[in-house]
Amino acid sequence: MRDALAERGKAGEDRQALLDDLLAIITDPQISDEQIGGLIRGERIGWPRLRSAVTQAAPRLPRDHGHLAALDGSYGYLRQFTPQVLAAVRFAGGTASAGLLEALEILRELNATGARRVPADAPDGFVPARWRGYLETAAKSGNTSAYRHYWELCTLLALRDGLRSGDVFVPGSRRYSDPAAYLLTPDKWVDQRAEFCQLVGKPADPDRALTAAADELGEALGELEGVLAAGDGPVRLDDGGDLVISPLTAEDVPAEATTLKAELTKRLPFAPIVSLLIELDKRTGFLDCFTHAGGKQARSPELKRNLIAVLLAHSTNLGLTRMADACGISYDVLAWTSEWYVREETLRAVNLAIIDYHQRLPLTPIFGTGTLSSSDGQRFPTRGKSVTARALSRYFASEGLSTYTHVSDQHTTYGTKVIVATKREAHYVLDEILGNATDIPVTEHATDTHGVVGQLRLFDLLGLQLSPRIRDLGKITLDRAGSRAQVEADFPHTGLLLTRKLNTDLIAEHYDDLLRLAGSLKFGHATASLLVGKLSAAGRQNALAAALKEYGALRRTIYAARYLADPAYRRKISRQLNKGESLHALKRDLLYAHEGAIRARHLEAQTEQAFCLTLTTNAVVAWTTEYYGLAVESMRRAGRRIDDEVLAHISPAHSENINFFGASEVDIEGELAQLGPTGYRPLRVRDTLF
Repeated sequence: MRDALAERGKAGEDRQALLDDLLAIITDPQISDEQIGGLIRGERIGWPRLRSAVTQAAPRLPRDHGHLAALDGSYGYLRQFTPQVLAAVRFAGGTASAGLLEALEILRELNATGARRVPADAPDGFVPARWRGYLETAAKSGNTSAYRHYWELCTLLALRDGLRSGDVFVPGSRRYSDPAAYLLTPDKWVDQRAEFCQLVGKPADPDRALTAAADELGEALGELEGVLAAGDGPVRLDDGGDLVISPLTAEDVPAEATTLKAELTKRLPFAPIVSLLIELDKRTGFLDCFTHAGGKQARSPELKRNLIAVLLAHSTNLGLTRMADACGISYDVLAWTSEWYVREETLRAVNLAIIDYHQRLPLTPIFGTGTLSSSDGQRFPTRGKSVTARALSRYFASEGLSTYTHVSDQHTTYGTKVIVATKREAHYVLDEILGNATDIPVTEHATDTHGVVGQLRLFDLLGLQLSPRIRDLGKITLDRAGSRAQVEADFPHTGLLLTRKLNTDLIAEHYDDLLRLAGSLKFGHATASLLVGKLSAAGRQNALAAALKEYGALRRTIYAARYLADPAYRRKISRQLNKGESLHALKRDLLYAHEGAIRARHLEAQTEQAFCLTLTTNAVVAWTTEYYGLAVESMRRAGRRIDDEVLAHISPAHSENINFFGASEVDIEGELAQLGPTGYRPLRVRDTLF
């Protein structure tokens, strides 16, 4: 269809030029009405050009620009399998999908009997307006074959969209089950409502909730009003009343922090990545978290050696074959170890052990409190066919995938998920936060835009704060709770930006359902990515989705007002997102082999590799944080004053002192023998540790 539209555009260039010339004559006030006809037919345009334009005229396009007609070209292909699908699968839905379900039954009957004519009373209310013209044209012309094609295509497309949104479901299916099955049952919710409201700090009464939200909105708008009234700051209104948002200036990192980072780098010891993992295991015992899948308790003396080799094979992208050559351990041993010990369950346990150790280091609280985190996707190219790989020319030469990671303000990665690169990252933001098994007390989460602004609603209902860095904030719709006249009277500058009125009655009517939705997520009854995906695809007839959208509009306006009024808040969000970017850079350094292209083809293997990369990255962060602390302690004992405010600007996502390349011989006893009497490597200056 895109190609056809492009050809149509090229063919119509002459007609477009003719239109421009015609308009130049018609709109010229110096030319009288009596002269216009003569100029068009005569010296200015001429009959030959007019006749040529008439003969070149193409039929007018329908409202969808020919989309359904293009799909009709695949009608024969679809007929190879759609009758069997409809015969084998039964569909159900609510009252809003009654017409579609009736159409499906009629289509089944037509397929079973071989009839070609669609009954005159067949429902078509589910057909969107952009396609209705096809049916009307075919009906007027009496072309029953064309009507059957278009009606059947519209029915199948409506079925696809209904399955995606949950308006249509398949009894017995897990992926396409009844949306109500994802929520707590009304009986269970009655018992758990009070507990949930206490956990998240939300009132169960909708009037109290809306009153508190209205007060919060008024306070936020008041703060923004003060900023806009000044008229000369980075956030202001121009002469046309449009919002102007100047970008934040680069953060002023103290020169002392840059000097201190260079000095600490010179003091830290050099260590191969193998040595780092051996040393960290001595202090944390994280390799003991790898348990045998069959429950076997006995562990051979070489098991830790083999596990380290497997971890490095995955995290550096070398693969087991090349790692066997590099470390001298046979491929069969590495493959057996990977098969029986390395799986998502054990990798999560290992990651928790490393994060827990990092949290207890003296220097860690200086980086952050652990209450703030962020998430972002990192894209990797793939080789070979994979169900998760997609072509995305902006990022990949051929195909690739995304790993979506959650990072705390203490520089550790506590969540990792492999997702299809073309899927919306917004759907996966809450999964790892709600499933966070670490002791990191996350209460606020930062993201890039990526459509996440819409998730403010769920975060608020769960008692959390989402703090996205919003691109093109001046273009988003802001809402008001009262009349336009009242809002503009209360907030003369800010009121001009509030272009839409909130439907608070809809929120109040479905407030308990909104709480039940959030409670289902909080108590683990359903995953956030599944519910968010369903609600995002839901049609207008879904009342819960409409109420949730309205509540999101309220939270979006409150957040936008606070975000615009407080530059320090905006800078805090950018600083946290930069921490995630620094860890992405460290992962790119680690995943160096095979040009950084993921070669695993199945989701399970890709997830295991992503987790190996995450825990190795966390190991590097923990090791660097610990040795930074030792170096700072040594410098302070020598009389050097080092303020914690300066240390907060230094990132442990640092790889200059770690060697990822070369031979990977895993000699645990030999490596431990190199540690000093305190169990640490000596710093590269004289100190009092040894």
